[in-house]
Amino acid sequence: MNNINVKTKNVNELETLCQDIREEILRVVSKNGGHLSSTLGATELIVAMHKVFDSKKDPFIFDVSHQSYAHKLLTGRWEEFDTLRQFNGLCGYTKPSESEDDYFVAGHSSTSISLGVGAAKAIALKGEQNSRVPVVMIGDGSMTAGMVYEALNELGDRKYPIVIILNDNEMSIAKPIGALSRMLSSAMASPFYQKFKTNTEKFVDNFGDGARYVAKRMEESLKLITPGMMFEEMGVEYIGPVDGHNLKSLIETLELAKNLNKPVIVHAQTLKGKGYHIAEGHEEKWHGVSPFDVTDGKSLKKSSTKSATQIYSEALLHLAKNNDKIVGATAAMPSGTGLSELIEKYPTRFWDVAIAEQHAVTSMSALAKEGFKPFCTIYSTFLQRGFDQVIHDTCLMDLPVVFALDRAGIVGEDGETHQGVFDINFLRSIPNMTLFAPRDEKSFHQAMAFASEYQHPCSLRYPRGSFTQTNLPESKPFELAKSQLLVSNDSDILFIGYGNGVGRAYETAQLLDKKVSILDLRFVKPLDKEMLSNMALKYKKWFVFSDSAKMGGVGSAILEFLASEKILDVEVTSFEYEDEFITHGNTKLVEESLGLLPNQLVNKINFN
Repeated sequence: MNNINVKTKNVNELETLCQDIREEILRVVSKNGGHLSSTLGATELIVAMHKVFDSKKDPFIFDVSHQSYAHKLLTGRWEEFDTLRQFNGLCGYTKPSESEDDYFVAGHSSTSISLGVGAAKAIALKGEQNSRVPVVMIGDGSMTAGMVYEALNELGDRKYPIVIILNDNEMSIAKPIGALSRMLSSAMASPFYQKFKTNTEKFVDNFGDGARYVAKRMEESLKLITPGMMFEEMGVEYIGPVDGHNLKSLIETLELAKNLNKPVIVHAQTLKGKGYHIAEGHEEKWHGVSPFDVTDGKSLKKSSTKSATQIYSEALLHLAKNNDKIVGATAAMPSGTGLSELIEKYPTRFWDVAIAEQHAVTSMSALAKEGFKPFCTIYSTFLQRGFDQVIHDTCLMDLPVVFALDRAGIVGEDGETHQGVFDINFLRSIPNMTLFAPRDEKSFHQAMAFASEYQHPCSLRYPRGSFTQTNLPESKPFELAKSQLLVSNDSDILFIGYGNGVGRAYETAQLLDKKVSILDLRFVKPLDKEMLSNMALKYKKWFVFSDSAKMGGVGSAILEFLASEKILDVEVTSFEYEDEFITHGNTKLVEESLGLLPNQLVNKINFN
């Protein structure tokens, strides 16, 4: 089915195609894992997009793009779809290097309208307005981010032709008010209404300000009971709400929007998980899934060890019970970050602020200013969106916000846009910021206890899934800038582990013929200068283990220290990630491709 010509099919054939697409998505995602409910809900929207527009020339821009699986199936990737999110297989997001039909790499939310505006500017500069139009699909959740309104603000002023499809699967923009609203929305989506509106505008222009005022008040009266008034006030045409699963209506509406030659938002209401009754509705757990049994929806991936996220949630819940000054926020990931239970138990102290990392950081900074102890819980990759706020609103004021960074290191199948590898690099450069990391369950509780009492900005990082299990000595309570020497031997070699890197150092040491010493660095800023100076007297070959980018990372911090102390006889080798974006796939396969599995590292350690 790689050669699917949507344009030649009638509505009945397209409806059958939608059913085939859903079945294929369900089959592959249940086997490989991936994003499910949002992409099932967007199937008719994407089929209608391909019916009306041409992805070979019209920029198809998907916000986040985890809902673009149907687009992949329609653009020559049906036979490869079995490899979705697998190492060396199809990416779970749009990727231009994978297909010319993918306009842009997208894995973080709320960038699509800005991209659409940029594409529209380029099309105008090239004089291609009559043959090309950007088509943007954005979910209602992404509409919570400020970047969307920055783009809409310019778009409403510049009036570039662009079609924005608002995929509203939560009805979070505004709930229609009864039958009258549905009737009016349907009427507003019709060619007759749009033509009537244009002709009326031309007509009243001949009768001065009074006629224009009356006509505008009549139109606004209608819009008060529809969700589109905000967009119209920003200067962007609004059509909807329309049924996002009615192909005939969608095709007609998109044809209309295409021919308006102005910025248009088509508001389509869809059902998450459409076509798979177990996932239909608004349950967060069906957004992104691990492999599962299609018949009952139960996960096939079970772990006997506790995840780092679970440990964090338990530790924070324990602290919050005993300290009513502890508060926290997450950005649209309450389940993924372990904050769901805290939000449910303490709804006035813990918040899901939606997809708004910048707002999360700044609002928590104000709470810290007022004497509270905020835990800002965000995936490592998503804190990148709040970098300026961390500097300007937290660290500049030296406010005691704790940044708990989940999914630090390689996250696997989500790939380049989600690997949590840069947080050490960009946070280490900020004055007043302290960086530390636990290595196991007990040390995590100890790290959280330290963080809850620390009166300056700080960040702790932890991996997706479980910590690497070891038989190392028990962790000691955290003290500022204090490391812990776990294993001491007479060889010339010192393994320095940071966070989950301690586990990798241990696994590598177990494969060596000779004994090595192992240091749990604990703090990468500030470093334990006394311990490192003592280590330099005894060990002349240091190997650094950390799930982070090499440039500006843990090894860099250690080399900077050695240079500042003029310690020149220590050789440092870092097993951090090289200066490149890391592909998607099973974490072990990705690490193997990077040469970072313990059995591979053994061959890089020289005892001579």
